[in-house]
This record gives sequence, structure tokens and C-alpha cells, in this order.
Amino acid sequence: MPSRVYLDWNATTPLRAQARDAMLAAWELVGNPSSVHAEGREARRLVEGARSMLAEAVGALPRNVIFTSAGTEANTLALSPGLRGPSGKPVERLLASAAEHASVLAGGRFPADRMSLIPVTRSGVIDLAQLKALLGEGPPALVSIMAANNETGALQPVAEAARMVHEAGGLLHVDAIQAFGKIAFNIHAIGADLATFSAHKIGGPKGVGALVVADGIAGLEPVLRGGGQELNRRAGTENVAGIAGFGAAIKAALQALPEDAERMATLRHHLENGIRAIAGATIFADDVTRLPNTVLFTAPGLKAETAVIGFDLEGVAVSSGSACSSGKVQPSHVLSAMGYDATVAQGAVRLSLGWSTEPHDINRALEAWRKLGNTLLRV
Repeated sequence: MPSRVYLDWNATTPLRAQARDAMLAAWELVGNPSSVHAEGREARRLVEGARSMLAEAVGALPRNVIFTSAGTEANTLALSPGLRGPSGKPVERLLASAAEHASVLAGGRFPADRMSLIPVTRSGVIDLAQLKALLGEGPPALVSIMAANNETGALQPVAEAARMVHEAGGLLHVDAIQAFGKIAFNIHAIGADLATFSAHKIGGPKGVGALVVADGIAGLEPVLRGGGQELNRRAGTENVAGIAGFGAAIKAALQALPEDAERMATLRHHLENGIRAIAGATIFADDVTRLPNTVLFTAPGLKAETAVIGFDLEGVAVSSGSACSSGKVQPSHVLSAMGYDATVAQGAVRLSLGWSTEPHDINRALEAWRKLGNTLLRV
């Protein structure tokens, strides 16, 4: 029986060997990283090494890196009313792109009546004119825009948005969870005031995330209160092994980034050409710059649930969108925000590639799509 093909890397990635080795070594340690004795100091060394690794990778200071349990917690921590930037004025409302991850659309700690959605274009890119209008309609705002959409892969104009937001006296949060490790990312280069990350999207373990805050940002209120961990910004004993794995995954991902990105873009081009050739398929957001590894497509009459099962029976793992909702097989809120009707939104299938994806994996996926597509054409 041929081995299975994994093309759901945007949902989660395999654990890198470097991360596994780092975690195994960390599990051998007995100390609590908050203890002052030698055992505790050794655990603290691993945590701080990973903190420095992430800070250096994204152009931040280590003291401004806060480790969390996951990207969702990091986003919730970031979306905090009362945050203050250089102006000293607290943000009083939240503006979020309508195509954000569910953890951002939940609003964090902002009341529902203090949150507004920023429309996106048919291509899935934030409408900057609408953002500018919304910024002028009230007090300083925290604006949340993902660097790259997790379903379409569309890259967002975060640098342009940052200039608008700062001119209006607001702050910008960037969910970089899908972008980090696939494209270059630097918080200062794009003007982000806060950015969130997740270990398991880059070959680290599940259950570890981070919030990075630019220097000069104040007013961040903890979600979890208790001990003084993470400089009093996130209580609870640190997940030492998970954090060590995160740090190792960051190093490995960034070392391989240029080569991996180029190779995945080549494979994606071949994949998209094959998809388009069958059953009148269309690919979403293909007219804008996207992540090199992501394809979201549909075809007339295609049902996402049927397609995902069909691919699975052929030994190919794909998804119908975000892993946080695809188990429910609901219409994509991203496609709805882009202006597609429910029929289209219910028929979208996502394939996402990774560092170990090979040409034969793409060929297997295309063969599975040919079988599914031919079935559609006969109906």
C-alpha cells in the first residue's frame, strides 16, 4: 500500500527532528524555571534561549516576547483594551479584518459593541480605503490584520495599514501565525506593535505560542493571573520542553526558508495548473501575492465534505479550510467575507505544502483530483 500524502500543513506541521531532540533533552531536566537553584537555572536557560531566538528572528527585544499555550491565547492576550503606544492614548475599540482567524474575530477582551469588521476585497485582501474610513469614525483603535490568510494564503498589506493606523493614533496587531517561517517577517519592517506566533505551524510542538510586543507598548493586561511568570504578563509555569522545541523549530525553519519557499512555489505552480485543468476548477486569490505553499480551490458542484473524504480515501490529507472549523465542514467565513455565496463557500478545498513535500506527492494529489473531478463532470 502506498504511503499517505500529507497536504494540510497550514493546519499543523510534522515535528522537526531538531525540535524533537530539544524537547527530549528538556524533559530530562527536573528544575522549575522560576527556581533559583542550579536545576531551575538550567530550565530557565532553555526558556530564555528560545525567547532570544524568536526575538532575533522577528526583530524584537527578548524582554518583549511572551510565551503562551497557543496562538489563540496569544491573540486573546494581544486584543486588550487600554493598550497604549507612544502617544500615551489608550485604544478603546477593535477593528479586525473580516477574514481573520476565529480567535481574532472572537474579539479578545473587547466588548462586542466596541468591535467592527474591516471588509476585504474579492481577492481576500483588506480594503485599505474602508480601513481609513473606520479609523476616522471614533477614538484610537487597535487594528488586527493577519500577515497571511490561513485559507487563501493571500498576503495582506500590513505595512500600508500600519502607516494609516499610526497616523490615526492607533496600534496594529498582526497575526503572523501562518506567515512566519514561510516568508520573511520583521515587526519593525512592517510597523507592527504586536504580533502573534505558533510553534506547530513551523515544525514545533502543538500547544506553544507567543506574543511579541514592540518596545514602548504599555497597558497589556494578563489573561492568566497568578504567579509572576513572563514578567507578570502570563501566569503559570512555563512549558519548558515545548518552548525549547519552539526555539529549535524557529532556527531550523529560518535556516531553510529561502530554499523551501522557492521549492514550494514551484510545486504549487504545478499543482495549480493540474487543478485548473479538471472540472472547471477555480483557485481563490490567485490574482494577488500569496504564501508559496497554499492553494484554495473549488469547482462547480463540488462539496467540500465530499471532496475531503474523497481525497482521504485516495490517501491524500487535505482540508476544507481552517483546522479550527473544518471538522464541522461549515461554509468558509473567509470566502463569505470575499463576497462569495454560501454554495461556493461550502465547496472550497485547501491544499497546503511543506518542507518535505515532493513532486510525487503533488502527482498523487492531482490523480485523486482527476478521479473526483471526473465524477463531478459525469453528474
